[in-house]
Amino acid sequence: MTRNIDRLLDVMARLRNPDGGCPWDLEQTYRTIAPHTIEEAYEVADAIEKDDKAALREELGDLLFQVVYYSQMAREEGLFDFDEVAGVITDKMIRRHPHVFGPEEVKSSDQQTSRWEDHKAAERAAKAAEEGRAPSALEGVIAGLPALTRALKLQNRAARVGFDWTDARDILDKIEEEVRELRAEMDAGSAQERVADELGDLLFALVNLARRMKVEPETALRGTNAKFERRFHRIEALLSAEGRKPQDATLDEMEAMWQQAKREERGEA
Repeated sequence: MTRNIDRLLDVMARLRNPDGGCPWDLEQTYRTIAPHTIEEAYEVADAIEKDDKAALREELGDLLFQVVYYSQMAREEGLFDFDEVAGVITDKMIRRHPHVFGPEEVKSSDQQTSRWEDHKAAERAAKAAEEGRAPSALEGVIAGLPALTRALKLQNRAARVGFDWTDARDILDKIEEEVRELRAEMDAGSAQERVADELGDLLFALVNLARRMKVEPETALRGTNAKFERRFHRIEALLSAEGRKPQDATLDEMEAMWQQAKREERGEA
């Protein structure tokens, strides 16, 4: 029986075959496919957020297809193929889990996280040495990450070398300081760039607090986005029952309905 992964690889090869393949697929490059990969990763996250396992299975397939796509293009160029991609990640996982595949012992998840980062740091240092340069603690935190995620990774890296707050309350003080600085720029009618700079500092400090409190900021914000969407839909439903739309209501009316939606969610209505 043919394995499904072999079937998928064959399908991809046929799509990219100049003789009878798909014109659209033949036109694609690494750069044109990259945005689709990012979108598919977010769709996986969305299925997980919704706890939709059927959708998760489908979205994981879509994401896997992205890897197959890149691998096929690389194979055509004589660079590498899917099997080599699978081999590289397999070797890496074995190397970074010596407590599973070797003699080391790890007694907790926190200890494993620390060891994982140690292995990654060693790999970065080795790469830098090969290139004849000194490694940076922030090396490898790519610029293309979502800003909140990148801020978290930068802070984690800095914390590993001792550049970190020792108490969450100190970060709250920093947040209050950043709010004051932002308010001062707003009150002074400063240029948009100055306001944006202070707002960025505030967001960065908030990510730092999330890190200290062991809250993933992207996850927290996604939850708040969903909550806002849910409550705003309730406002729309309440207005619709009156034959109105949001643009027909005052801000005070919608705020009252927002508070009603909150009470309903809490079972207080």
